[in-house]
Amino acid sequence: MELVLIILFVIGYAAIAFEHSIHINKTASAIILGALMWAIWAVCEHLHIEAINEELNLELANTSQILFFLMGAMTIVELIDAHEGFNIITNRITTKDTRRLLWIVCIITFFLSALLDNLTTTIVMVSLLRKLVHDKEQRLFFVGMVIVAANAGGAWSPIGDVTTTMLWIGGQVSSVNIIKMLILPSLVCLIVPLVIISFKLKGQVKSDKINVEKAEQIERVKGSKLMLVIGLLGLLFVPIFKTVTHLPPYVGMLLSLGVIWIVSEILHIDKTEEEKKPYSALYALTKIDVPSILFFLGILLSIGVLQGTGVLNSLAIYMDKTIGNKDVIAIAIGLLSSVVDNVPIVAATMKMYTLDMFPVDSKLWEFIAYTAGTGGSCLIIGSAAGVAAMGMEKINFMWYLKKISFLAFLGYIAGAAVYLAQFSLISN
Repeated sequence: MELVLIILFVIGYAAIAFEHSIHINKTASAIILGALMWAIWAVCEHLHIEAINEELNLELANTSQILFFLMGAMTIVELIDAHEGFNIITNRITTKDTRRLLWIVCIITFFLSALLDNLTTTIVMVSLLRKLVHDKEQRLFFVGMVIVAANAGGAWSPIGDVTTTMLWIGGQVSSVNIIKMLILPSLVCLIVPLVIISFKLKGQVKSDKINVEKAEQIERVKGSKLMLVIGLLGLLFVPIFKTVTHLPPYVGMLLSLGVIWIVSEILHIDKTEEEKKPYSALYALTKIDVPSILFFLGILLSIGVLQGTGVLNSLAIYMDKTIGNKDVIAIAIGLLSSVVDNVPIVAATMKMYTLDMFPVDSKLWEFIAYTAGTGGSCLIIGSAAGVAAMGMEKINFMWYLKKISFLAFLGYIAGAAVYLAQFSLISN
């Protein structure tokens, strides 16, 4: 049975990795994979169906925490965007110098990704670059670096990247410690390729001048500043809520969503129902990325089967015997995440190595948070940020491979070296 499950998982994983080639959305492959694997386990072990059902219920309970967290975060971001809150940032970038603009965009992306998430930040920043950089070839370099910056920025924040969020919710890392230990390696991961690519970009960018007065008037009418501030504060409140109450993060996220929901209602209380609709939380809920949520559900359920049947424990033993060094394993996991999605990789790792073996804030969990979060930048298909940018700007896979991949790899290795050196100094 285990061999059948492994073969099915590999086939499903291949369908997910090559979704653009086979023209089948990865969400469909993931949910079919998750359902089939549980069905096969149930049929083959029908004498233990009660125990399997208990395992499924437990897996669904753990997975639901991540899904509700993501749904809350996505809805808050959509509410901010509906009020054009992100334009507060984009409308005030006026520099025309190519290098300076590149640094400004990447630094904003780095920190914004930590507050929101790398996928949302990439979408916001690519939209910004369309307004600021009109030359297509020049803009592609900016977008390529935005992918690197978004992934680096998301890695050191408990709410910035799905994989770091998974580790945080799972209890493998704590919010304060992950920020303290990963912010410097993540920054180095961005700075190294940023310095190198700066030498390739020269001159001025061609773009239309933004009418700041008109932009400010629109902001006042739509309540942009208020929604941006409250939305970001709501997201920042989540790790504080978890620290104080010791409740799961999704509870804090839902509380923040409720508050922001009420603010959006009060802000447009004098409007008719039709006028309020584009700014309402109900409308924002219709715009969240439901396919991504279902993808996480399917892939996490399939990983649960591999855990329940002991396949992952066997893999952990095999890796320990053949590779042994946990640092090498973590680096390999990061590079593997540039080929396939980092969510199932981290989910599998969380099942392979338990908290009894490696307690909260162990070196292994911190390093995996870094490698899985930043390793996806090495290929454009290796992260949600890269796939989003690829779709928005029609970036060719080979163009990214030739122009950005090696730079991203250098940053990845440099950041990993900084983390290992930093950990060695602290532990001594």
